[in-house]
Amino acid sequence: MSEHEQQPLIGRESTVVPGRFGEPLTVTDVVWSRGGGNAAPRRPMFLCLHGWGSNEEDLADLMRHIAPYNDFASLRAPLRLPGFGMGEFGFGSGAYSWFHDCVPSGEDLDYDAYAAATAIDAWVAANIADDRDVVPIGFSQGGLLAIHLLRVHPERYRAAISLSGFLAPGIVAGTAPADDRLAERETPMFYGYGARDGIIPRSELHATAAWLEEHTWLTSQCYRDLDHAVNLEELADIRRWLVTHDIASGIM
Repeated sequence: MSEHEQQPLIGRESTVVPGRFGEPLTVTDVVWSRGGGNAAPRRPMFLCLHGWGSNEEDLADLMRHIAPYNDFASLRAPLRLPGFGMGEFGFGSGAYSWFHDCVPSGEDLDYDAYAAATAIDAWVAANIADDRDVVPIGFSQGGLLAIHLLRVHPERYRAAISLSGFLAPGIVAGTAPADDRLAERETPMFYGYGARDGIIPRSELHATAAWLEEHTWLTSQCYRDLDHAVNLEELADIRRWLVTHDIASGIM
């Protein structure tokens, strides 16, 4: 039985977003870069994953600052948040979430991280050629999922970028099935976060960096005056990291 055919791992009912933690999800909405994602077929494709209360437009807009000559697919999370307006970056229309809470914890987070990551991985399998390198880049919830895709299917992803992301604890058996395989691969990973982050506790940010140090080929950077956001200094660091790993062009 393949990972996509496993019985779903489902937890308790959420009191924040209707539904149960870990209920199966399906990704249906996406914004592609120019040419339907095939303008630069020989370069890695970015997989953009937004955060809580945001939408697929947010990271799509950032890509021109990070890797303007690479293709990307920016996915919309499946869970719609009624009554929310602007996203975490402060623009765009429609508010969506990958998880049944803003920052779940414990078993709730394990269930939701697995459900969202397997839904994204299934979308990749159905929509991106098997021989195309894919690099997930995500912010906040999306930052966790950029990591969790490696914990579900590390062989599929060339590298990953997590911005202000955090980590599922892995206490529910089967929700991070590839951790051992990931640790053997030395997958390039960029992890950036703000020292003034008011959403993710500092202990969680440090624990995420420590875990990534053990499981990936990590470049980690803490930005002293940054809160739960992305700034120009971080974008410049990402561009340099991408050039170093031959993922994006150094020509701007």
